[in-house]
Amino acid sequence: MTESNMETVLHENRVFNPPAEFSRKSHLKSMDEYKALYKRSIEDPEGFWAEIAKELHWFKPWKQVLDASEKPFFKWFTGGKTNICYNAVDRHALGPNADRKAVIWEGEPGDNRVLTYKELYHEVCRFANTLKSLGIGKGDTVAIYLPMIPELAVAVLACARIGAVHSVIFAGFSAESIKDRVLDGRSKMVITGDGGWRRGSVLELKSIVDKGVADCDCVEKVLVVPRNANGDRFDCDMRDGRDVWYDEAGKDQPDECPCEELDSEDLLFLLYTSGSTGKPKGIMHTVGGYSVYTYLTAKYVFDLQADDVYWCTADVGWITGHSYLVYGPLQNAATIVMYEGAPNHPDPGRFWDIVDKHQVTIFYTAPTAIRAFMKWGDDWVDKHDLSSLRLLGTVGEPINPEAWMWYHRKIGKERCPIVDTWWQTETGGILLSPLPGVTPTKPGSATLPFFGVDAAILNPDGEEVETGLLSIRKPWPSILRGIWGDPERFKKTYWCNWNGEYYFPGDGARRDKDGYFWVVGRVDDVVNVSGHRIGTAELESIFVEHPSVAESAVIGVPHEIKGQGLVAFVLLKGDDSEGSDALRSELNAMVNEKIGKFARPEKIIFCADLPKTRSGKIMRRLLRDIATGNALGNVTTLADPSVVESLKGKYKD
Repeated sequence: MTESNMETVLHENRVFNPPAEFSRKSHLKSMDEYKALYKRSIEDPEGFWAEIAKELHWFKPWKQVLDASEKPFFKWFTGGKTNICYNAVDRHALGPNADRKAVIWEGEPGDNRVLTYKELYHEVCRFANTLKSLGIGKGDTVAIYLPMIPELAVAVLACARIGAVHSVIFAGFSAESIKDRVLDGRSKMVITGDGGWRRGSVLELKSIVDKGVADCDCVEKVLVVPRNANGDRFDCDMRDGRDVWYDEAGKDQPDECPCEELDSEDLLFLLYTSGSTGKPKGIMHTVGGYSVYTYLTAKYVFDLQADDVYWCTADVGWITGHSYLVYGPLQNAATIVMYEGAPNHPDPGRFWDIVDKHQVTIFYTAPTAIRAFMKWGDDWVDKHDLSSLRLLGTVGEPINPEAWMWYHRKIGKERCPIVDTWWQTETGGILLSPLPGVTPTKPGSATLPFFGVDAAILNPDGEEVETGLLSIRKPWPSILRGIWGDPERFKKTYWCNWNGEYYFPGDGARRDKDGYFWVVGRVDDVVNVSGHRIGTAELESIFVEHPSVAESAVIGVPHEIKGQGLVAFVLLKGDDSEGSDALRSELNAMVNEKIGKFARPEKIIFCADLPKTRSGKIMRRLLRDIATGNALGNVTTLADPSVVESLKGKYKD
């Protein structure tokens, strides 16, 4: 049973009501309207979700809205046939929205492309036919390792169109990470690019993929998409018989391709997220429930209107990019913005230049980015006209009130509601969030549950408490369907509390007098670095691979920009407790190679021993206390209490 004895120090009393002008035009206009819909969604979830699902296209209606007979392996809209690509593309391209802009893309060097819904339809069909010509069909897994170019969204939609399972890998992960994910998902194809721009340099994506799949016997084809639409290619090695250029394979493919009529519970995608055991988890999401939930959350949380230009800054390699850059907004016929590069290239005003240039109306980003903007200074914001913005959002981690207020004043000019959203890869969509025309907001609070989400804060005995473990007591349509290949791990990870009756997301939270939820962080050893959830066990296992390292412990510490940074305590073999800068460099290089640069620790502390109980368990709580300067508390359970004082000195030095 997970402990729930958490402490909260955040008490925020400022309240910001939705602007009256915003509420007047929004989909939902009052708290009474929200409360009535929420009440219905909890008391009659099947009736509620059936009504919402009818707003989408189904080739065949469902027989049962919710099948909970094999809890926790819930099924939604069983017997129904649909296709999320049809709902995201065809519905609009073959109707009155054919000429509406679907994608506005900007590359880091400044190049631009625009696709209407009709053009997106033909691009997706051409890509889908190319996949089929190369042997990809329904049920095959396709790994995607692309930069943020339009073809990334096109590839995802093309897979969905033909019933192939996409497994997008963030194009910043190492070859080792690619290998792990490709082998676990048994990917038949990898789609990559010849390169992509990041901070003024070209990332050689194809060479990283070559290293990653060198020993992957499941990979039959590597499809290489040229980054440049004009036909110019970056140099890369092409292996005969395996590697194929997309522009060559796709040039003669038809631009019409029928959508596969998929069962609601057919697998749509795998997306890997870190786990505290060290092995990434392949999170499974299926077609029907995910379609319905991302459609509705995008509609109401972002109050999407016909003339909106919507920019979610997340990479499609993360769940936010799946749900709220591609699938949710496109199902609502939104115009989305995609940007390839870094937020501070060529200068820290790049994001605001994009907002100004493309007249962005909705801006959805991470607290990590907001804190970076603050650090870079207000001058970069002041150079640009942000008057087009009408709604702001945050995602990835709880936002601290100081950053929320800066966002509200400096970016929103005190006139844009902020939707502070809480959700996870596993949930598929937003579970806690203000609704912008309805909910009074408090800096740092995700406020109230979305429709159909029965959220509560419980102690280990299942009793409701003010501060404790966040739980969800009813299934929602986009709930994960399991962990790929490991149903027992799925049950152990997410249904480990309260006799397996409720979903446990692994976060602690508190609830204030108004019923608002305040998520206070993880209760396990998964650390959120710049919006990326990293299992500390993964890093620890990497360090131990070094021949000089006997053991390691990694913790998360507060970080001004990233939200959390990592500190590694490394126990060396032999009598060496001092280490060297050269060894630190070697360990950082291993992290770069096996996970990615974003996971490098802020500090590596070499030590003679680690604080352990007599049973050998490392007391990470004490390491966190050392790093944050907190009082250490009881150390009598340690096998050697003197270790703590030694580490305090090391850390201070």
